[in-house]
Amino acid sequence: MRIIIEGAGEVGSHLAKMLSSEANDITVIDPDESRLTRLSRIADVATIKGNVSSIKSLKSAGIQQADMFIAVNPAENQDVNVVSALLAKKLGCPKVCARIDDEEYVAYDNKYIFTEMGIDLMFYPEKIAAGEIVELLRHTTSSESMDFARGKLQMAVFRLDDNSPILDMKLAEFTAAVSSDKVQFRVVAISREDKTLMPRFDTRFQYNDLIYIISRREGVSALMSYLGKTGREIGKVMVLGGGEIGKMVAEGICHDVDTVKIIERDRKRCIELSSMLEDNVIVVNADGRNSDTLLEENIRDYDAFVAVTGNDEANVLACVVAKKFGVGRTIAQVENIEYIRLAEDMGVDAVINKKLITAGRIFKMTLSSKVRFIKYMSGTNAEVLEYIVAPGSLITRNSLKDTDFPDNAIVGGVIRGNDSFIAVGTTRIEAYDRVVVFALPEAVKEVDRFFK
Repeated sequence: MRIIIEGAGEVGSHLAKMLSSEANDITVIDPDESRLTRLSRIADVATIKGNVSSIKSLKSAGIQQADMFIAVNPAENQDVNVVSALLAKKLGCPKVCARIDDEEYVAYDNKYIFTEMGIDLMFYPEKIAAGEIVELLRHTTSSESMDFARGKLQMAVFRLDDNSPILDMKLAEFTAAVSSDKVQFRVVAISREDKTLMPRFDTRFQYNDLIYIISRREGVSALMSYLGKTGREIGKVMVLGGGEIGKMVAEGICHDVDTVKIIERDRKRCIELSSMLEDNVIVVNADGRNSDTLLEENIRDYDAFVAVTGNDEANVLACVVAKKFGVGRTIAQVENIEYIRLAEDMGVDAVINKKLITAGRIFKMTLSSKVRFIKYMSGTNAEVLEYIVAPGSLITRNSLKDTDFPDNAIVGGVIRGNDSFIAVGTTRIEAYDRVVVFALPEAVKEVDRFFK
């Protein structure tokens, strides 16, 4: 595909790097020469210095021949992204999307306005990140989770500690010990150090592995019990950082818990938050990076701690401190992708990265129309995709074991009507099935070919 990206900030640069590795032809427009220079060092892309909402710049980038336009300008006022996307559409680009920073734009009642204007996708990374955090607080047994078909199939991620009953056990032994009619599951990937492994029957589990498991809903509790994982009842949540993500986390979780406490350094922002949030949300004006402050705010009484300031190091260290004080569940927002593994190794239960979440939303638009969903899982460079199977597609022609499916991808589960089941070698995929696939980046385009 020929893709034009407007904006060479953190999100734009990450997208350019990721999409260029997928053999796409990428051009990036940005007014800041230093940002373009940095991007050129890490990605094989063409760059154009120019005003991001300039018709001249868009034409110079070849907008009339482009397949897709992505507006991710990092300017403080991101309305310029909407303007740029609309111009790109009027100039002939068939698919356009825009990053925005106004929650009102993505409200259910307002989305159709922008769709009618011609914008195919608008995304608010902070809102998406807040939604991910709220879901993690609701699914307390894993470091990350995902539901398919309203929970008929569920994917969860678990770290193996030194007390795990499956340490040094082969995958085949684990499957034989736990599988039954009620407990159907599949280990679709293992993240070990800096590598993502597609497990085989003789693969042995090791200490500190992150294992990715897809299971039928009714088998989850038994599977968790076998792994030695227990759910934690969350009644009190402490949030470090009262920015947009912190506010939206409080809004999203306050009706499910007894108390939410936000710690924010800016006094003016504290007053704003106090006036707009529910009565069970307490706002404290203090520097939560100081462990003494956390103790004064009775952190030991809280069940979960969420750090969403604009400082990666502060978020990670605050979560480590919260863990030492006995908080059962810690979640950190981390912008630097290289910090994700470090944060997990330091004991942070879950890590949220806006760039990875955003990339999944946009990458979906570069694939066939049959992919319903794509998500990057933290701790791995792999992607989870959900397809609706097209009649006559390659995946329907043989059983899975007789299909030349990419080695770096695994079909995890299938939803057929009201039924759901875990895929095995003898499974035969049928038209209109919903299929969950776990794939490494280099296999995604090939996987997509099987479902067209």
